[in-house]
Amino acid sequence: MQKLKISGRELLSVPIQVFGLDQLQVLEMSPEQESCLRYRMELLPQEMGHLRNLTCLYVDSKNLKKIPAEIGTLSCLERLTLSNNRLSSLPTEMGALQRLHSLHLANNSLTELPAPLCQLRSLTFLDMSDNKIDTIPSSTRHLEKLETLLLLFNSLESLSEDVCLLRNLHTLWLGNNHLRSLPATSGELVNLDWGYNYCSCSFEGNPLESPPPEPRISSFSPVFCMKHTG
Repeated sequence: MQKLKISGRELLSVPIQVFGLDQLQVLEMSPEQESCLRYRMELLPQEMGHLRNLTCLYVDSKNLKKIPAEIGTLSCLERLTLSNNRLSSLPTEMGALQRLHSLHLANNSLTELPAPLCQLRSLTFLDMSDNKIDTIPSSTRHLEKLETLLLLFNSLESLSEDVCLLRNLHTLWLGNNHLRSLPATSGELVNLDWGYNYCSCSFEGNPLESPPPEPRISSFSPVFCMKHTG
C-alpha cells in the first residue's frame, strides 16, 4: 500500500495499524466537508515518525493543536498540508524537512512565521493566510527557491526588506493586512506582475499610502496604478 485516506465522522486518532505501513507514501486525513461534523482529531501520535517513506501528508483536521517533534524524521516529505487547524507553534524539528517544497498552514493561530520554516531550502510554495502573523523574520531570506508566498488576512504592519531578496517569487499575496507602505526594494521582485495580474500580487485591503514601486527590469516596466477611495 502506497496511498491511504482516512475519514470518518468521529475520527479522534490515527489507527495504530497505519504506522506499520512502512512503504506508505501518501497519507490523507483531511475530512470531507459533508462528513466532518464531529471530526475532532487534536493530536498526531509520535509513531508517525515510523512512516519514513511518506512524501505527502494531508491533515486539515480543524482541531489539531500540536505537531510532534517526530515529524522531523520524515525526510522524504515533499508536501505537507496543515491548514484549518488550531496550531499556534511548530516544532523546531520541522527544519529538517529538506525535501519539502509545498507547505500549507492557512487558517491557524500562528502569530509569527516560525523560525524552522526558514530552514526549508527546497520550499517553493508557502501559504500562511488567515493567521495572526504580525512580523516576518529576517531569516526568511534563506527561502531562496520560494515562488509563492501567501500572507492574506494577517496582522502585518510592515514588510521586511528580506522578503525582497526572494527573487524567485512569482506570487505574493499580502491583502487584508495593516500595511501602510512597502520596502523601497520591492521593485527588485522582477518576477511579480505588478498591478496587471491579480494572481501574481495582491495588496487589497491594506491602508497603503503609496503604490508599490515599479519593478526594476527596464525602461518599459509597467506602472502600478491604484485607486484611492479614502
